[in-house]
Amino acid sequence: MLYVILGQDQPESLEQRMAARPEHLSRLESLRDAGRLIIAGPLPAVDSPDPGPAGFTGSVIVAEFPSLAEAEAWANADPYVTRGVFRSVQVYPFKRVMP
Repeated sequence: MLYVILGQDQPESLEQRMAARPEHLSRLESLRDAGRLIIAGPLPAVDSPDPGPAGFTGSVIVAEFPSLAEAEAWANADPYVTRGVFRSVQVYPFKRVMP
């Protein structure tokens, strides 16, 4: 089943985010290579694809996992969680309708 992972950043966490980004992307690439990643990306803090020093407010990931528990475990092991970028992470079952 598909799950939405919504991570919300700590205030002033851009430097931590950039330091953890290579590990975070590596985990996403593993999902992609397994054919389980639908979409992933950050939420800019301002209305711009490059928010500069304003940074990001969080990230969204939609991916396939065998269960909600496994999606939550994967999300909680992410470097953005373990290295203090995210202040919270929610995982929701997702039913894709389009496209």
